[in-house]
Amino acid sequence: MGDMVNKTSVVILTSHYRIMGMIDLMPGARLTDYVGEAKEFFAVVHAEVADRSTGTVLYTGKFMNINLRNIEVIFPADMIEGEK
Repeated sequence: MGDMVNKTSVVILTSHYRIMGMIDLMPGARLTDYVGEAKEFFAVVHAEVADRSTGTVLYTGKFMNINLRNIEVIFPADMIEGEK
């Protein structure tokens, strides 16, 4: 039974927070499609929420639902080339 899924590490930026965690993507699926097909919320596991301006970690959790309307940027964590 169990569908094959890939745990994909993502970085999500909202106006106030930087969220790092993992989402379940089907093999070959694109992050763009995952977000486009999501309803109002989507699940992030092993999440860490930090203040975007200070970098201070505010929350950690095994599971969080993220509201799509609050997302400004989302990208795979392995795409980070540097921070400024």
